[in-house]
Amino acid sequence: MLIGIDVGGTFTDGVLLTGTKVAATVKRPTDNTDLKGTIMEVLDRLMAGQDSSRVTRVVLSTTLVTNMLATGNLPATALLLLPGPGLPLEVYQLFPNTFFLPGSIDFRGRVTEPVVPAEVESAADQIAARGIEKVAIAAKFSNRNSELERQVRDIINRRHPNLEVVLGSDIAGQLNFRRRLVTAYFSVMTQAVWERFIGEIAFALASRGIRAEVDILKADGGTMPLEVSGQRPCETVFSGPAASTMGAVALASNPRNSVIIDIGGTTSDISLLIDGEPLYASKGAKIQGHYTHIKAFSVCSLPLGGDSPLSVGDGEVRIGKTRLGEAACFGGLAPTVTDAFNQLYGLQIGDPGLSRQAVTVLADQAGMEAGVLCSRVENLVIAQLQQAITDMFREWEEEPAYRVWEVIHGRKFDFHEIVGIGAASAAIVPALARSMQVECTIPDFAAVANALGACVARPTLTVKVHIDTQNGYWVTDQEGRGGKVKTGTKMQMEEALNLARRNLKELALDRHMQDYADEAEFFLQEQFNVIRGWSTSGKIFDVGVQIAPGLIKDYQGVKR
Repeated sequence: MLIGIDVGGTFTDGVLLTGTKVAATVKRPTDNTDLKGTIMEVLDRLMAGQDSSRVTRVVLSTTLVTNMLATGNLPATALLLLPGPGLPLEVYQLFPNTFFLPGSIDFRGRVTEPVVPAEVESAADQIAARGIEKVAIAAKFSNRNSELERQVRDIINRRHPNLEVVLGSDIAGQLNFRRRLVTAYFSVMTQAVWERFIGEIAFALASRGIRAEVDILKADGGTMPLEVSGQRPCETVFSGPAASTMGAVALASNPRNSVIIDIGGTTSDISLLIDGEPLYASKGAKIQGHYTHIKAFSVCSLPLGGDSPLSVGDGEVRIGKTRLGEAACFGGLAPTVTDAFNQLYGLQIGDPGLSRQAVTVLADQAGMEAGVLCSRVENLVIAQLQQAITDMFREWEEEPAYRVWEVIHGRKFDFHEIVGIGAASAAIVPALARSMQVECTIPDFAAVANALGACVARPTLTVKVHIDTQNGYWVTDQEGRGGKVKTGTKMQMEEALNLARRNLKELALDRHMQDYADEAEFFLQEQFNVIRGWSTSGKIFDVGVQIAPGLIKDYQGVKR
């Protein structure tokens, strides 16, 4: 048995999957002040009358980190940077409590300027004096050589051992210093809360007799073990949109170009499938306006959902951006978007009489007929969603996979259908599809598709290896792993591929992903000769291998 639980801003959904049968589904309001309690309530309802020992996997998708970053309810954090020569320091002055230190590494991983211990100690003293307990350290090209970051950390640990320190090279080993420092900064900021949360979840599951593998859904639509996520909390940001996208993949009847719209109570998330495969954001996830090294789907979220409240003023109908409660048809106190569609199309959602009553009262206030008010609400909703899709297509045109599709097919990208998932999709998406003159699909289990997407998402892991035989070293973009190689020119690409494959398998074993390691694919194979004088003095290899996102091996679709 497999369990998937998706914590949304409005509702938390759960799915219990046995083979190809959805044995149970649950939808409960989310208590954002007690996410653990909400998850446990959903879990208990799913497992009512079931044998917990038969559960083999639990996957969670949660808004915890997303909400922390969105609300700004975050602890003060310091950022120690070693940018070296190049751009003006103002370029990296992105956050308060940023300190610049001497010390630099060049693009080949060679130390060109040492750390000055007195400067580090002075910065650490200022950080401690300000009452800050979290510190991110990032050096330019630390992905080639993390020596300077580790030296700074060791000095801080000796002087102020109570400070919580994260290294950029441990969190994000790719090139692009700015994105690495941003990723490290938000990671240390959210780490303690996330570690406390996963500890509570692990304890609660164990207390219920569930000894199964427990995974967290990442922003790239793949999963990682609960315990591994403690060091990488920011990889869980935007796992909600990732869950909706994977839910659409799991429920899709055939691979097509599809726009996915997940319409929940509070927001609508929009993503794209190209021939059935999700489109990724090539620049990484964006947090508070800053790009990161977190791999994520290319998604858009707008504050429009089925529970968006309706109001009138100056003869105009307005749709609020802040959810006030449930739709009137479910006992809410104010009319919502769902009530308007319920009345307009006779959808029989909840208690249609309550929708009619709430809409009629609002229409009387506006001095118009109820049908006219509902039509105006529909026009506003469709216009907002259609504009969001149009805007996203402009962004998607900059993504490599999108452009490759157009080159291969020799024509401008077009999409075949809108796939609606989420609680309010059945009410809204058909009207949107008619307006855009495309097909519409509302699959079975659309209301809990996010939980199903989390349930059947497979683990993902990407490893990039940089090898420099002239300087005699190799380094990966994962956990600061590296080592030495023989200097000279004898190394061949096959040896570089084997080194990358071995690192991926070792990491996969550490993260309990070994069942998928043999399916890893190479996506990057580059080799350059290093010329000194008139002869080749070494080689540089860049190799990338990945366990790609997708669905677990055993998933064969679902049926009622």
